[in-house]
Amino acid sequence: MSTEGPTSSPSEPPPRRPKVIKTNQQQVFLYVVLTLLLSLATVWGGRAMLHNSETLTFAVGAPNSDEALFAAKLATVLKNNASRFRIKIVNNPDNAKALAQFDRKQADLAVLRTDAKVPLRARTLAILEHDLVLLLGPGNKKIKSLAELKKKKVAVVAANDSSLAFVRSILDIPDGSDAAKMVQMAPQGMTLDKLFAPANGFGAVIAIVHASRAVRDKAYEQAARRGGFTLNAIDEAKALARRIPGISSETLTAGTLSASPEIPDDDLDTIGLEWLLVTQSRMSASTAGELARIVYENKSALGLDNGFASRIEPASVEKDAYVMAHQGAADYINDDTKSFMDKYSDLMYLGAAALSVIGSIFAAIYAKITRIAPEKASELSTAILDIGERIEHAHSLDQLECLQDELEGILRGAVIGLRDGTISTDGLDTFKLGYEFVRDEIGMRRDYLKRHASEADKVAQDTAPPQQDESNIVVVKTAQSA
Repeated sequence: MSTEGPTSSPSEPPPRRPKVIKTNQQQVFLYVVLTLLLSLATVWGGRAMLHNSETLTFAVGAPNSDEALFAAKLATVLKNNASRFRIKIVNNPDNAKALAQFDRKQADLAVLRTDAKVPLRARTLAILEHDLVLLLGPGNKKIKSLAELKKKKVAVVAANDSSLAFVRSILDIPDGSDAAKMVQMAPQGMTLDKLFAPANGFGAVIAIVHASRAVRDKAYEQAARRGGFTLNAIDEAKALARRIPGISSETLTAGTLSASPEIPDDDLDTIGLEWLLVTQSRMSASTAGELARIVYENKSALGLDNGFASRIEPASVEKDAYVMAHQGAADYINDDTKSFMDKYSDLMYLGAAALSVIGSIFAAIYAKITRIAPEKASELSTAILDIGERIEHAHSLDQLECLQDELEGILRGAVIGLRDGTISTDGLDTFKLGYEFVRDEIGMRRDYLKRHASEADKVAQDTAPPQQDESNIVVVKTAQSA
């Protein structure tokens, strides 16, 4: 009776390969989408921080007024320069109503002349224009002082009726008095020679004109050639500038109004007013400084065809200025503005730190959902020990060879995994110990099976019956009788 087990090996599982966590394509897609959204949010946030659009309300007078035309020019310049500022123009019946709207905090920008009531919170961004006060007498008649005008009929040549109140104030004539009735607004478009004509009876004309317009107005040259007027100095100019806030002392250089004949023929003292671009005091210094920079750097593009705002000047940064300069404009004028790095360095460092943290989080998420998770080498020891438990049930060399192949397959997979990073070195010593133990067990089991197979063959030979020697057997055939 043979002790050898069955020669056919039972169905064995294939060699155990290292476990690999497959990448989830949906998770990868989700990660890519989230990464793109984070990038877009970061870019958008940075752009919003540095280039956030801001709409500024500009209160002006009638649509055809100088301040309204200037506001439209400023809006165009901001748009052409891709500035973050946008201008919303709000028209009013006149500039006084516009300043009242500004005073109610319903507008961010306005234009005022310094003889107007200045809103409490107004701060200057730039000086847009100077108005000159021209004292004109008929023919060759000289006017020695402003006091003489109280006895004359005076025509006021100006763009709006607010100048009438200003003239009465410098002449110290109270409203409602008989002297006030002698100071009248000149009809629009009436020339100097007609004003001085006997039919009208004006003994003097006070013209309040933009300085930029006066130097290009040929009407004065034409009237002078006809001997129509005399330009007089205002000797009280400095005293008036000290007495009445908003008035400035001006000097007309020779030939300002006319080169031939030369008017004036020598430098001449007079008074003037300023047109200021003002903003609310609550406006941030960075916004005001940026607006001031745009205005100063685009002076040529902001001037009107009639000359208004063609010679824009920086705001006065003196503490005793009639309307104080906005701190942002003063910083720009004084070159005290902070550079980009000065203003945003702290914010950039914080942003970089925040992005680093966010990036680390997303990197961890990416590693969690997209990378092949490395398997610990010690976890393979379970499969090796499982092979070891099946060794005693191997009753043939064929079965044992299957277990040997499975063990070698695990070892081969572990070596490949260690190379590719899918297997970590954690527990590698345990894996080696288990492998060597099972390998030795297989060797011992192989020796056992070979030894017992040899003994079984010997026993079979000893117990078999002796074979007969048939070499001497003679076959005798017996003849069968018929």
